[in-house]
Amino acid sequence: MVRQSLFAALIAATALGGGILAGPVLAQSSSPATASTMGEAEREAFRGEVRAYLMEHPEVIFEAVAEYERQQQAAQADMDLALVQINAEDIFRDGHSWVTGNPDGDVTLVEFMDYRCGYCRRAQPAVMDLIGTDGNIRLVVKEFPILGPQSEVMSRFAVAVQQVGGDEPYGRVHDALMAWEGDITPEDLRGIASDLGLDAAQVMAEMSGDAVTAVLRANHELAQRLQISGTPTFVMGEGDDGELLRGYMPLEQMQAVVTRLRS
Repeated sequence: MVRQSLFAALIAATALGGGILAGPVLAQSSSPATASTMGEAEREAFRGEVRAYLMEHPEVIFEAVAEYERQQQAAQADMDLALVQINAEDIFRDGHSWVTGNPDGDVTLVEFMDYRCGYCRRAQPAVMDLIGTDGNIRLVVKEFPILGPQSEVMSRFAVAVQQVGGDEPYGRVHDALMAWEGDITPEDLRGIASDLGLDAAQVMAEMSGDAVTAVLRANHELAQRLQISGTPTFVMGEGDDGELLRGYMPLEQMQAVVTRLRS
């Protein structure tokens, strides 16, 4: 649909005398005209020439569309870079997100994730492989529940565990919830908390507390500023500079970004 609309826009623009084909077509005329100086008969003749040119050289349309898409991607990349720089403090050093891997690593990988997201689960082994094999990656995990009430419950539980028990039990809960199949019940959550040696009643009470709500609200507001609407979304960077990487990435792609950042 996007390509079709671009085709239509291209043809409409060239038919009015202002598109990329105006040069080749109008070059045949001794006195090139514009849309504002053409009469109706001239415009009809010009449209016919444009159509004939496109039929003879259809590759021109694909070249134009490819160039348009390249420019759009470049503009989005520039915008993403600016967004990361503006929000660097909240992305890399918010003070509440779980940090693992090498805390002094030269490259930071930030992940916005949802426990109910199939692609987040698929990305989990790649993320852990990257950290384990590289040895110099700092990972920051941001709870970003967007897939319904169960996502919200799981994230609230994980954040509550971190606030009650610290980073070590959070890491274990993070792995457990990422692998959880089906819905999770309050009884399940109490059992997990007890298995971690935590006060289950305290964790359950903390889930609905203001401190947990503040963490999730901050993550959602940051995602909004970064124009993030899906999971997983990654930010990979050094210092306050980074690349916004939207969607699932295999290990090889992550490694390529790390290499590019270090070069």
